[in-house]
Amino acid sequence: MSEQKNDAEARKAERLATIRHSVSHVMAQAVTRLFPGTQVAIGPSIDNGFYYDFLLPRPITAEDLSAVEAEMKKIIEEKQDFVRVVVSREEARKRFAGEPFKLELIDELPEGAEISIYEQRRSDGTLAWADLCRGPHVANTREINSAAFKLMNIAGAYWRGDEKRPMLSRIYGTAWETPKDLKAYLTFLEEVEKRDHRRLGKELDLYSIHEEAGAGLIYWHPNGGRMRVALENFWRAEHYKNGYEILYTPHIGKSWLWETSGHLGFYKENMYSSMEIDQQDYYVKPMN
Repeated sequence: MSEQKNDAEARKAERLATIRHSVSHVMAQAVTRLFPGTQVAIGPSIDNGFYYDFLLPRPITAEDLSAVEAEMKKIIEEKQDFVRVVVSREEARKRFAGEPFKLELIDELPEGAEISIYEQRRSDGTLAWADLCRGPHVANTREINSAAFKLMNIAGAYWRGDEKRPMLSRIYGTAWETPKDLKAYLTFLEEVEKRDHRRLGKELDLYSIHEEAGAGLIYWHPNGGRMRVALENFWRAEHYKNGYEILYTPHIGKSWLWETSGHLGFYKENMYSSMEIDQQDYYVKPMN
């Protein structure tokens, strides 16, 4: 019984990922319609949604998202087919001539690799849009519920995560099978927002952060101090109750210690700078 349940959950997750990937293509098609000259990068499905990266002719704002959503719904209403087409490397380069991001992806594919394009075709068979993609996708946009997706926010993202490459506009969205599922997810996000530590910290006067001291360094106020003590006391009591002991180690150590542990070899660039004490390099403990 549990195996059947696991199989059903796996199929549902796969179906949802397919829907989200398909919605990301619909979004990219809508963006290129609304912003001629847009260069399209990549757009995968992710946990709870999808995103797509674009190099746009002008900066996109949150106000633009409603227009993109409206255009996406028009595309869905056109009932476009998703059709997978396998092409040669030469044909792929020809199809995406003038799109440097796609050409880079094509050139990185190993020799002999299958190259597929997903075309979105109107009911009369004419081509509406196409993208380099492994898939899978839904068979037709009518499988996407127009009331079960929402564009969430915009962020900047360097192409391939490289700060020396172009900065792209990343549009995030979420998509579900039914409007009920979408509403449940949005309600969940609202509840998460109510419990955001940055919001509660300010509202309850728990702590503050001061740039003079450094980003992310916490100054606990009296309210926060009392809360912290209560949590620490609970934490200690639970450890002792369950047979654990508490020990303390220094916050700094000689470089030899971190070389031996492997931290310097792997994480040196992310550790605090060394300090010299008695002609010996010391580093702050990288984790606690």
